[in-house]
Amino acid sequence: MAEDQKKPVQPVDISEAKSATEPGSDKGFGLDIDRLVDEHEEEVSEGGKTTRHQGIYLLPNLFTTGALFAGFYAIIAGMKGNFEAAAIAIFFAMLFDGLDGRIARLTNASSKFGAEYDSLSDMVSFGVAPALVVYSWGLSELGKFGWSVAFIYAACAALRLARFNTQIEVADKAWFTGLASPPAAAAITATVWVCNDSGLVGAAVPTEIAVLVALQTALIGVLMIANVPYYSFKDLDKGGRVPFAVIIGIVFIFSLVTLDPPRVLLTAALLYAASGPLMLLRRKPK
Repeated sequence: MAEDQKKPVQPVDISEAKSATEPGSDKGFGLDIDRLVDEHEEEVSEGGKTTRHQGIYLLPNLFTTGALFAGFYAIIAGMKGNFEAAAIAIFFAMLFDGLDGRIARLTNASSKFGAEYDSLSDMVSFGVAPALVVYSWGLSELGKFGWSVAFIYAACAALRLARFNTQIEVADKAWFTGLASPPAAAAITATVWVCNDSGLVGAAVPTEIAVLVALQTALIGVLMIANVPYYSFKDLDKGGRVPFAVIIGIVFIFSLVTLDPPRVLLTAALLYAASGPLMLLRRKPK
């Protein structure tokens, strides 16, 4: 026992202990952030050569994240019965969605990552969110028929986005094939907003109105995947001069929206949704 007490204490190599906690070390419990999240790399064709770039563009993806957040908030608000807030959130998502692509083009910050992220955000904000909001509003009172219709809308939105992504290089920029998901979401969301303003929510919704909204939801979903042309407004010369009357018309439109936002937005969304079939009928040879 006495001999054990006389044994000298072995010195500890502090540098070795430090290295055990340094990034990249296999010793100890050091946390290497680089191993948890890999840096994004993307191949880009520049001057006929393929180069690899690291990182993502912040500004356009920031607006895409805003659209995703607004769509997610709409789902939460709809589940809590706050349908006015849910509708407004989805319209804010449309605003952010319209800005991210334009900002990416203006700042030369377009990327494959941004395109994929935008598509996933659209699925949440304009596919899942409107389907769950309209189901929570009144389609839940229709039982299996109600959630089946909500699923049809969400599935059609997914199919519409998948088809758009695969045809984006060859499609005519001036026209959409099928109703785009943002105006489709506007038609569903504005309908819920108008009914909510009229006091028609949940069990207070007459069966006839619930069935009518369900049929509208299914029809809007079918229009997203149908071979129907819709004007995209992408070929307008936004930087050119316009007649003075155009500005007066824009002021008049803003004034109408402020008078009764849900009904004006619903009217505009339904008119645009009807413009595709009407255009298709006009194109048919007599």
